[in-house]
Amino acid sequence: MRSARRAVLATVVATVVLTGCAATVGGDGDLVDDWGALPAATPFTPAAEVCHPGDFTEVVGPATYQPVDCAVPHRLETVHVGTFTADRPEPPTVGSVELRGAFAECDVRATGYLGDEWRGARLRLGVALPSVVGWGGGARWFRCDLTELTTVEAAGAPVTRSASLRGALRGPSPLRLGCQQASTIRGGRVTALTPVNCDKRHNAEYAGVFRAPEAPYPTRDRDWAPVYTGCRSVLARYAGVPEDRLLPLRTDVVVRPPSAGRWRAGDRGVRCYLWLSQRSVSGSLKGVGTAGLPPRTR
Repeated sequence: MRSARRAVLATVVATVVLTGCAATVGGDGDLVDDWGALPAATPFTPAAEVCHPGDFTEVVGPATYQPVDCAVPHRLETVHVGTFTADRPEPPTVGSVELRGAFAECDVRATGYLGDEWRGARLRLGVALPSVVGWGGGARWFRCDLTELTTVEAAGAPVTRSASLRGALRGPSPLRLGCQQASTIRGGRVTALTPVNCDKRHNAEYAGVFRAPEAPYPTRDRDWAPVYTGCRSVLARYAGVPEDRLLPLRTDVVVRPPSAGRWRAGDRGVRCYLWLSQRSVSGSLKGVGTAGLPPRTR
């Protein structure tokens, strides 16, 4: 009798256990209908207003993306991240309408971030893009990066900073180009411009930027003529003198255009410098007028 009761009790327990297991698995027989859906995969997109320890690269991917706080040593600062809207199978190439448009947006954003025209300082603006693989995965961003340089001349190298560039040109700044000493070779061609304090004797001065129109990169003298004419207009406004036939007798001009590659990528900003080829001065020539910049007599 006792054995029979044990058998009945065992049967009841087994039934409860099996029923409980069935309830745990799910009464409707669907194993996943109560689980939250996994989020859709999104392409890698870099952040704006962060800094980077490495130098500028034209292509950026997640494997090399290592942003740092701008208070720690770095060599690059992202001031803006924009978005391409054109539907194309691969990233824009140099010379494309899309890349020129991206550079134009970066140009405006960089100047706003700094507080003044970035070309008026020892800075270089670069536009970085996703890799081909990243583009194929849906990435459509472009990154606007600023780098401080030792000089904007050909020998310029990146500088390691420990502060953000935000607002760096809203007032006086050691980054600004200012007065220069021009070095020349036989024939009078300027080979280099070296920054000097304006209270020291010098023969050149940064005057501003001429924005060249849409055109192929100049390769002949006649192609360069409009660039020199544009820079002379910049010089006249800077010094406060008339833009007339006497202007070439008041000052020579040094032009520093972007490279051919940057030109094709959308950079049309030409740095323009006053150059006193036959004398030197102490002090800035900004706004000096005709008395401060008289025409040469020989």
